[in-house]
Amino acid sequence: MLSMLKGKKGFTLIELMIVVAIIGILAAIAIPNFLRFQAKSKQSEAKTNLGGIFTAEISYFGENNYYGNFSQIAWAPTGTTRYTYYSGAYTNLFVTPVPTSAADNTGNSTPYTASTLLAARTDNTFISQAVGEIDSDAYRDEWTMTQLRVLTNVRDDVVN
Repeated sequence: MLSMLKGKKGFTLIELMIVVAIIGILAAIAIPNFLRFQAKSKQSEAKTNLGGIFTAEISYFGENNYYGNFSQIAWAPTGTTRYTYYSGAYTNLFVTPVPTSAADNTGNSTPYTASTLLAARTDNTFISQAVGEIDSDAYRDEWTMTQLRVLTNVRDDVVN
């Protein structure tokens, strides 16, 4: 019996080191891709909520003939949000009735000024905006939605 066991050998140290090196290379390739896909999935919050804002704005416009702010359209994000949402200041001052609020932010409490395109509303147009931090770096992710349902990624935090 002892002679049979002597003939069997296990893995050598070199073979084990090669396997560990291969696993390390595969992990180095897979982890950045996983983090990028995870960040892209976080962007779906902004897309979904801006779609909800669009629907509420269109419904409000159908009843009142002008676009409203978040309190007028009865929209607020639910749950824990990564983005801050803006409906923008009302820019048409000679319309009756004048909406009650100039700008509102019902998302995160972190103050941030959008860099490229500020949200705005008139009687016949609106641009809603979502600004958020999705991957813990110096860049912010910015999305806008217009009354024509044009969704634009103004600044992509996944790419940066």
